[in-house]
Amino acid sequence: MITGGLHILFATDGSRGSAAAEAYACGLARSWDASLTVMNVLEFPSELDPENPVNQLYLAELMKQATQELVELKARAAGRGVSAETKIGTGIPSEEVLATARGEEPDLIVVGTRGRTGLAHVLLGSTAERIIRAASCPVLTVRAELHGEERTGGSRHDPSALTRILVPVDFSDCSLDALEYGALVAQRSKASIRMLHVLEPVSYGLDFTLPRVAKRDHDREAITKRLSDLAAALTSAGLVSDFVVSGGLPADSILHAATTHDIGVIVMGTHGRRGLSHALFGSVAEFVLRKSSCPVLTVRSPKFPPGHRRILSSQFMPYNV
Repeated sequence: MITGGLHILFATDGSRGSAAAEAYACGLARSWDASLTVMNVLEFPSELDPENPVNQLYLAELMKQATQELVELKARAAGRGVSAETKIGTGIPSEEVLATARGEEPDLIVVGTRGRTGLAHVLLGSTAERIIRAASCPVLTVRAELHGEERTGGSRHDPSALTRILVPVDFSDCSLDALEYGALVAQRSKASIRMLHVLEPVSYGLDFTLPRVAKRDHDREAITKRLSDLAAALTSAGLVSDFVVSGGLPADSILHAATTHDIGVIVMGTHGRRGLSHALFGSVAEFVLRKSSCPVLTVRSPKFPPGHRRILSSQFMPYNV
């Protein structure tokens, strides 16, 4: 187990597509002054016999390739000013990563989405979903760079220039936990926070009137007041923050805000108990994770350092607006 200081666990399959996630893992380790463990899992289904000569040859080849990839990654990390430990597991990728996380108790897990094996599938298809759902710490998922970005080295998401964090807030307990954790990330990364609350579309009456307009206006005023209070609490903790109240569908509004406000990462809360279909805003987190080109940090179990004093006190806990 890693002891003392912050610790980041980065799960990689060594593919070119994982380069963006690698950059974030190293960038955050450097800016947080955190230790970094890089893990590669030799995917090997449990029903196969590891003693079978053919399977042994297969595993030996995977081990050779993974070892070389980790040696090269460790050298790249050193070039970024980060000292990394490496680890190779064998089995089901999500299970091996979670087992390592239980043993090392990292403060953050970083995974790529669209790698070569288990991470080759759509994000919520297997590995990343299982890690997000079961991890005992927040998980940062970083989408593989597009081919053009890889060729030119021009990804717009530069972890060393993480200047603004987007936190969707619906005032539920999990969204406020995500905001609390987002504030911690902002402090560590010297970034600002933008809160986003989405007012869903008004339903028209059968006579095409808007009988709920007055209530909606009242709700908007109450929501604006609550967001102002949250911003004041963040300011008192030395953070720069602002907020936006927008209308429309939550997932679309979040994705739009992430692409139009120079956002470096989206921080979202999720219950995680029954999968991401029951995450913040229902299925919104799932949709955002599928579609976002911006890294998404999901917070099911916020992990705060010993002695952490909450910025958001009980006065901000959920109540009806």
